[in-house]
Amino acid sequence: MTDSTFTTDQDREAGFGDYFALLKPRVMSLVVFTAFVGMLVAPAPINPFVGLVAILFIAIGGGASGALNMWWDADIDAKMRRTLKRPTVTGKVTPDEAKVLGFALSGISVIMLFLATNWVAAALLAFTILFYVVIYTMWLKRWTPQNIVIGGAAGAFPPMIGWAAVTGDITVASVLMFALTFAWTPPHFWSLALFVKNDYANADVPMLTVTHGRRVTRNHILAYTFILAAVAVGLGLTAIGGPTYMVVAVLMNAWFIKGAVDIWRREDADSEADGHLVERKFFKLSLLYLFLHFGMLLVEHTLMRFGLGGW
Repeated sequence: MTDSTFTTDQDREAGFGDYFALLKPRVMSLVVFTAFVGMLVAPAPINPFVGLVAILFIAIGGGASGALNMWWDADIDAKMRRTLKRPTVTGKVTPDEAKVLGFALSGISVIMLFLATNWVAAALLAFTILFYVVIYTMWLKRWTPQNIVIGGAAGAFPPMIGWAAVTGDITVASVLMFALTFAWTPPHFWSLALFVKNDYANADVPMLTVTHGRRVTRNHILAYTFILAAVAVGLGLTAIGGPTYMVVAVLMNAWFIKGAVDIWRREDADSEADGHLVERKFFKLSLLYLFLHFGMLLVEHTLMRFGLGGW
């Protein structure tokens, strides 16, 4: 066997999986799920085929944002351990290829969502892509420790888009679904930043843990967790909420607040001693938190259809 039989990542031709990785499939799953919930709990029916098409192009729009993010952030992704395997870092896909793919998918997703549903949903999707790529990726991420707070809006729009795809409007309920994800984003990402602080420091990303330290970050996590709990309960009082959702929301938020308090009480020495165990558990809990709240909106909606849910 000769050396010529071996290839590096840079030498190997990119495959479908490499291009799919550009779309950030894990993030896309959250986009799809929250948009799907927003669509189903909207106060009007939607043709199943139209709904499927709408979800498809919302997902593609979310993936386009991911590709454009990897194009712009290729330099800092190469300095962070958790992003070293991204295709734009390994060389499987060049940043320019990611850029072309991202722009192409952005245009296709917005136009097709407009043709399939309405201009409100398409405009929200276009604004989401613009916000994530330009406002967050190109500006906030490298400029301010509030990057996650303001930039979190980009990931919070999908349920509003799903709702608008059905109704063509924006209401209190859809805004509160947006607010739930928006308020969830800071404690979710800051808990991650507590145990990957060096990654952000090495890449010169002004995450709160880098600019103000872990103690300030812990204070912020606790504050935003209380705000999040208020939004979650408020959502339960709208037309898409109900007693079943409310019971789960109260219990889940009590658990989440306890986790934030546990983080707030810790000192850096405690965290370093156990490998950031509490912070890692809180981060995993935050993933369950969002899926459970949106899942319970679906449960409440299903109960309403049988006359068992709602206020």
